[in-house]
Amino acid sequence: MGARQTSRNERRLIEFPIEIKFLGGTREVGRIGIAVKTDKTQLLLDYGVMMGDGPGFPMHIAPNDVDGLILTHCHLDHSGALPIFYIQDKKPLYATRLTLELVQLLIKDFIHLSGYYLPFEYLELRSMMQNSLPTNYREKRTIGDITFQFLDAGHIPGSCQVLLEAEGKRILFTSDFNTSKTRLLSSADTEFGELDAVIIETTYADTDHTDRMELEKKFVALVNEIVEKGGAVLIPAFSIGRSQEIACILAAYHFEYPIVIDGMARAANRIMMDNTEFMGDPRLFLDAVHGASWIDGWRDRRIAARKSSAIISPAGMLKGGPAAFYISQLGKKPQNAVLLVSYQIPGTPGHELLEKGMCVIDGKLRKVEARVEHFDFSSHCGANQLREVVKNLEGDPKVFSVHGAEGNCERFARWVKREVGLQAVSPKAGDTFTI
Repeated sequence: MGARQTSRNERRLIEFPIEIKFLGGTREVGRIGIAVKTDKTQLLLDYGVMMGDGPGFPMHIAPNDVDGLILTHCHLDHSGALPIFYIQDKKPLYATRLTLELVQLLIKDFIHLSGYYLPFEYLELRSMMQNSLPTNYREKRTIGDITFQFLDAGHIPGSCQVLLEAEGKRILFTSDFNTSKTRLLSSADTEFGELDAVIIETTYADTDHTDRMELEKKFVALVNEIVEKGGAVLIPAFSIGRSQEIACILAAYHFEYPIVIDGMARAANRIMMDNTEFMGDPRLFLDAVHGASWIDGWRDRRIAARKSSAIISPAGMLKGGPAAFYISQLGKKPQNAVLLVSYQIPGTPGHELLEKGMCVIDGKLRKVEARVEHFDFSSHCGANQLREVVKNLEGDPKVFSVHGAEGNCERFARWVKREVGLQAVSPKAGDTFTI
């Protein structure tokens, strides 16, 4: 025992500290980027954008100083700025196979819609994809002196947490994660082992979500009620994750009426159909997407708007996409309904609809006559789930709370220090810490 302890102490003497620099996603939700650096190697965990009037980027980091990039999932707040690293360089990009296919879809659309504001084009996206390395869950990879592996995050299909090991230390980045099982996905993997540092999202640090089964039953009952009376239900939903989950919920409850899927959700469906191993219940997923009608052009769209059915369509916050057309058609009639199933960012049309019952119809801001309801089908951990994860951490890790707005990062760090007794901090952009 004494000899083993001595050799461990000797190893500790030659270990170098690991530097963690927060480039974005601190005390805010969006443009997350985190650099992890040893004496020999620097990795970048995610590099996203903040969506607004024009995309906001994380702090700059010289591409020459980065040895490799890791992408936890395809959402643009985690991925949207990655092509910057492929303007001149060819860095390896690690992600799950499904994430890589989905991120190509999202960034291609991002360039199409926002190319004027971006420092990269389709050429850089193509170079990024050519330098990507699909990585499985629990598959160990090494760059320089850093070894890492992906753990299922339960957030959206293909999403992962990252567990890094270097200099005898172990660091976890949860990214966006969900420890609750859904109709679409298994719950997040929480078998971490002993840790020296944890970077944890705190999107819902002070909010708990409604019980999933209770929420599903209320949702399906309302959809049935509207459609049975001859109305149509518009369900604005994110293209990746939420659209497929809603289809799975309706299939699981044997919804008997027509289901329509529109927008980018159709392309996402096709990609996911080739990657069903990432789904919690592959058979339910395939039944759900095969059982729905997929819109093919404006003629189909106009016909769907006149029928009694459930219409699943992006954008989830009504900011463009076919959903904007559907609400202009369905919103005028009280027998219809608009069921919002995603978080609505203040300032978006979806948030205005929830708060004021108003939306742009036929080019004018009007009162929506259709019934409007919100269902909290979140793909993030709620407050109690976040707390349980921290309480069950092994070792004596330092906790960094990120990816939270309106004081959530600071609030969660205070709770960790007070209730769990671990060191905790809510970093600001540009802050660097050593482990």
